[in-house]
Amino acid sequence: MAGEETSTATHDATALDVPWNVIVHDDPVNLMDYVARVFQQVFGYQEQYAMRLMLEVHQLGRSVVWTGQREKAEFYTQQLQLHQLKTTLEKAS
Repeated sequence: MAGEETSTATHDATALDVPWNVIVHDDPVNLMDYVARVFQQVFGYQEQYAMRLMLEVHQLGRSVVWTGQREKAEFYTQQLQLHQLKTTLEKAS
């Protein structure tokens, strides 16, 4: 209709992709060497780095083993859980 004005609002807000942490927790079931091997297999980590993360899990009760985009973090969480590792996902701070 003539005389009517249409207003169009645009928003330039962009949501930033918050990084996510993949956390492995200590458990009484899995042997330390097994945990390190899983880290090497799933992430492709070198043996020395995988051992360092495994020791962190063992001594501190948990370790951030990977940080990045949520979709990939969910994938890694699932892979670690398939290897029977107690694994959670949380937003990185």
